[in-house]
Amino acid sequence: MAEGGPGRFDGPQQALDAALVLLDQARRSGGRRLLGIAGAPGAGKSSLTAWLVERLPPGSCAVVPMDGFHLADVALERLGRLDRKGAPDTFDAAGYVALLQRLRTARSTDPLVWAPMFERDLEQPLAGAIEVPGDVPLVLTEGNYLLLDEGPFAHVRAMLDACWFVEAPEELRHRWLIARHERFGKDPEAARAWALGPDETNARLVAPTRGRADAVVRLD
Repeated sequence: MAEGGPGRFDGPQQALDAALVLLDQARRSGGRRLLGIAGAPGAGKSSLTAWLVERLPPGSCAVVPMDGFHLADVALERLGRLDRKGAPDTFDAAGYVALLQRLRTARSTDPLVWAPMFERDLEQPLAGAIEVPGDVPLVLTEGNYLLLDEGPFAHVRAMLDACWFVEAPEELRHRWLIARHERFGKDPEAARAWALGPDETNARLVAPTRGRADAVVRLD
């Protein structure tokens, strides 16, 4: 975290400028930088990440989402946690930390790392879906709990060279979240119930982690 609290990026362009600095540092050192993008459900983490990737030099970065470490529904049913899918304990957080550690050293030890992704059409994780070549100097990872200071997620922050917190006005965030749930198959009533129920519970858990970020990116 920056001294005196998080810095502030007024929009995605300033975030892009900072990402380019990280990329330059990685290239100059011959190593790799890991950039985290955290925030509440529906805040715009994935949208900002995609926006950055479109504007960073081709082949310079890879995206490894935390959501790839969702536990499968069959496991959540067995654990009695399917109705709280998305809560911290419904992820393989230790597996996520292990992957980040591997990515930090992969340029010298692994020519290629495979990472999981979350397929929203299926609402399921897919193993070995994302290819991260050893010569990629910048890895972006995004998710709700990158700054959470409890359980296995508490080890994530130390794996990252920088971590930003994305935020948006609550009304807008809820609208984006409900629209996303509808887009991936929920009816309007179910989409609203999930967004204002389990998702909002998770958002309240994430909100205090804002202070551990290096910078806050405001989207509206």
